[in-house]
Amino acid sequence: MSVINSIDLNQLTDNIKTWGKSLGFQQVGVSDVDLSQHEKALRNWLENGYQGDMSFLERNIDKRLSPSELVPGTLRIISVRMDYLPPDASFASNLKSSSTAYISRYALGRDYHKVIRKKLQKLAEQIQEYTQDLSFRPFVDSAPVLEHAVAEKAGIGWTGKHSLTINKEAGSYFFLGELFINLPLPVDQAVEENCGKCTACISICPTQAIVEPYVVDARKCISYLTIENDGAIPVIYRKAIGNRIYGCDDCQLVCPWNKYAEVTEEKDFFARQHMHNRSLLDLFKWTEDEFLEHTEGSAIRRIGYRKWKRNIAVGLGNQIVQSVEDAENIKSVLQNARDFPDDMVQEHIRWALAEIEQSELQLGKKSVNRKTLSLARSVEKGMPRHG
Repeated sequence: MSVINSIDLNQLTDNIKTWGKSLGFQQVGVSDVDLSQHEKALRNWLENGYQGDMSFLERNIDKRLSPSELVPGTLRIISVRMDYLPPDASFASNLKSSSTAYISRYALGRDYHKVIRKKLQKLAEQIQEYTQDLSFRPFVDSAPVLEHAVAEKAGIGWTGKHSLTINKEAGSYFFLGELFINLPLPVDQAVEENCGKCTACISICPTQAIVEPYVVDARKCISYLTIENDGAIPVIYRKAIGNRIYGCDDCQLVCPWNKYAEVTEEKDFFARQHMHNRSLLDLFKWTEDEFLEHTEGSAIRRIGYRKWKRNIAVGLGNQIVQSVEDAENIKSVLQNARDFPDDMVQEHIRWALAEIEQSELQLGKKSVNRKTLSLARSVEKGMPRHG
């Protein structure tokens, strides 16, 4: 009799879920490795070019659809969910203040890749104490893994119309992680789709990136444009980006299921003071050394300094200036950066300067109109009455 045949797999599965929660995961589920039902949708998505410049998504399709080809011997995938919503998320106040930089809430704290991978490693070690016959490999948003499809099969939630996983008791503000293993654990039941007729996420998207339910054209998505995209941000999307300098949460903000989302208990995901509620001007003034220092251990660091400057330049160009003095201040900061050693960044700075100059011109016109109206009223009051 093999070691695996002597294991109480039901008890082990219960143990794994208990161990996972003790490590800080809010939910643990088990999936098999058959993802073939997603092949047609994946290939159609790629054929439409919706992946943009993310060419890595075009490779290893067979491994994405068959996890046992990615990690030979894999029989099950343990899928985990970990909440990331920080205290004082300040969604509305940040988005309404055009001078404040908006960073997607998942990126305000420590890099989730490191946090979750470390916990998955510990979970695997606990399973190994139960049985030495374990072979495993952890993944966190890395390698060719269809994490949302796996989460769906593992009962974590269903894939929403915005293409993210939704849990009816926790919304969608959570990270996913996977542990590939060679044990034939009993699997969980997939969750029934619960979006119904709701299309709020489709309607709210600033760039209309959700081209149909469950299908996102990454080339239009603000998260893609500000993070994955290495080149210039297309002019047609710059105004819609507003003050969002890293990612976008709009489709999640409007989702009715997120009324059940809970604040994370993981302190590593709490917002860092130097990243949260900061003005666009303050962040734009960072030197490259300051950028590297303040983003150490953060997912934001991977976009690099040039894309950081590019994104904030767009945000500054979109800032609603309240006075000519405000406009002059922003122009001064942008002009001082015109010699940035990157043509792509310089182009965005020029665009931002043109936008602010246009706003300044409109302010001047409004000021002249107010003065003219005031003068007219004064003259009118001093005119003799006839009657």
